[in-house]
Amino acid sequence: MDKRLPGLAEAVSGIKDGATVMIGGFGGSGNPIELVHALIDAGPKDLTVINNNAGNGKIGIAAMIDAGMVKKMICSFPKSSDPRAFTDRYMAGEIELELVPQGTLAERIRAGGAGIPAFYTPASYGTELAEGKPVAEFDGKHYVQERWLKADFALVKAELADTHGNLTYRMAGRNFSPLMAMAAETTIVQATKVLEPGGIDPEQVHTPGIFVNHIVEVAEPQQEEALIRAGAVYERA
Repeated sequence: MDKRLPGLAEAVSGIKDGATVMIGGFGGSGNPIELVHALIDAGPKDLTVINNNAGNGKIGIAAMIDAGMVKKMICSFPKSSDPRAFTDRYMAGEIELELVPQGTLAERIRAGGAGIPAFYTPASYGTELAEGKPVAEFDGKHYVQERWLKADFALVKAELADTHGNLTYRMAGRNFSPLMAMAAETTIVQATKVLEPGGIDPEQVHTPGIFVNHIVEVAEPQQEEALIRAGAVYERA
């Protein structure tokens, strides 16, 4: 099955108001900035966004927040070098935050993809983040129960894809993306290059095509940090 779509707008057209969207990336590494900007142009509202952070500068997730699209952020790092977009709306009571330790965030996403409804971790025990959550003792140590994280959509950036949806990532750009691809109902990928079936060595596949629904080729993807240094501002087209 050929999973390519002709453009970014077509790729995100199914994301509607109220959707939960996972966005890959650790900072700018692996951030699918072109897909995010296409989503801003599409303009759905009341989104729950799951990412490592809450945006930076005036592009990407920060631009989504500035556009009033995000109802809730689930992330580990709501602060960045320029967190104004999130901070302003949070202080005004216009956006919710669910703060999750980074390792717990990754494991909650992995659990969602693996069909594991809950697990126990020592992270956050005895802190405000554990309030209201079940706690159990194992071998004399206390653990906090955490629930899986799943999403309606995942936006992912890959280095290579084949038309069947098999993916490889570039170095640290892999980060959360394979987990998110598994945990989402629909996974949308921007790939620097799309190959014919067999173009990727099966031993090098990081995400199997069974977890991918749509692919768009973005031959020269932009890098978040470079855009921020240049003072870029993204506004809805």
